[in-house]
Order: sequence, then C-alpha cells, then structure tokens
Amino acid sequence: MHVIIEWTYKAKKGAETVLRSEEMPAAQALLLAEDMERTGRVKSLHCFDRQDTSWSLKELKAYLKEIDTEPHNITVYFDGGFDRATYQSGLGCVIYYEQNGKPYRLRQNSFSSELKSNNEAEYAALYLGLVELELLNVHHLPVCFTGDSQVVINQLSGEWPALEKNLSSWADKIDAKLEELSIQPEYKLIARKENSEADRLATQALNGIDITGLKEIVKE
Repeated sequence: MHVIIEWTYKAKKGAETVLRSEEMPAAQALLLAEDMERTGRVKSLHCFDRQDTSWSLKELKAYLKEIDTEPHNITVYFDGGFDRATYQSGLGCVIYYEQNGKPYRLRQNSFSSELKSNNEAEYAALYLGLVELELLNVHHLPVCFTGDSQVVINQLSGEWPALEKNLSSWADKIDAKLEELSIQPEYKLIARKENSEADRLATQALNGIDITGLKEIVKE
C-alpha cells in the first residue's frame, strides 16, 4: 500500500500550517511519521491511501504487522504470445512479492488453443497472474500489473474503450476477479524489452515447455 502523510506542524511561537508529503510505501511513511512526531512539533498526523482512507499511525503499524506474514508489495508482469498460423497461444506471468521480510519470484506459464488474437492472449496472461495471486491467498491489497500491451493496459485502466466483444468479456472477467479478491489494481505500461521474463515464459509455453517455479531472491 502507498500513502500520503498529512500533518499539522506547529512552530515554537504558535504558528501552524498543514503539510502533505509525496506518495510513498506505507512502511517508509511509518518511519518518517514516527520521526516527525519525535520532534514535538506535530499537532496532528494522518496517512491517506489511494482510496482516500485515513490511517492513524497505530492503525498503519497494525496493518504492516498483519500483512508481513502474507504476500505483499506485489508486482505482476504478464505477456501473451499468439501464433497466427496455428491459432495457438502461450501465456506467461512473473510475480514479485515480499513475505516475512524476504523477496520472492513466482513464474508460471500456460498453453492455450482457444484464443483468437494476440490481444486476447495478453488478457489471458494477466488473468493467469490473477489466478496465481488467488492461489497465494492475496486479497485486500494493492497490486501493480505490468505489461507491454497498450491495448490491455489502456483498456483496463479506462483510458481506451474495449469495443471488441471478446476483449470486453476478458476485461469484465478480470474486473470481477479483482472485486472478488478485493485487489486494488494499478496498471503500468512498459517497453517490450523490460518484459523479457514474461515474454520468455509465453514463448516457452508455445514451444510446449511448462514452467512453474517459486524462488526466494537472494541479494548478492
């Protein structure tokens, strides 16, 4: 979760002003807010998430403690590949998250012969990521969905309309699953070269190579 800190600062001579920070991860906000309070110049302080919900420091601390044992700080990379000659598709997703103070990477791919276009394969790859999040028991958390498909990212974020019936159906299916899991999505468009892991998984699926793997990321 990302939040903005809003606090009322009181000077020695009694002058007051309300200040707002930039958006930042909740854990960073907690550290900064606690440091601010130690100055003795903070009259009141609250944090606000992207839904404009107000959090006291006590509530924020309890939230961070609660989610530490569950997957959080989640980013899903997705990519779909489509072979026009065979009407076969490969789907790939890579999920980065933290749990119990450790970073992890989950990789998953899947083959399909039921899709009709590359855009549909891209939607299906994002949905594959959602299925994996459900298996990880992710719920009531913000998640960043990252891909190189302008169609999927812009349609799901509401920038473009989903006029094609099959793509609109996928968008509705994804929205329903997000609502079911109470996931607050953020959609991020990246260059194709930045999406190489998910792209490789999709290609491997098309070539009949199944990939399933979970790995702790060890920092060198």
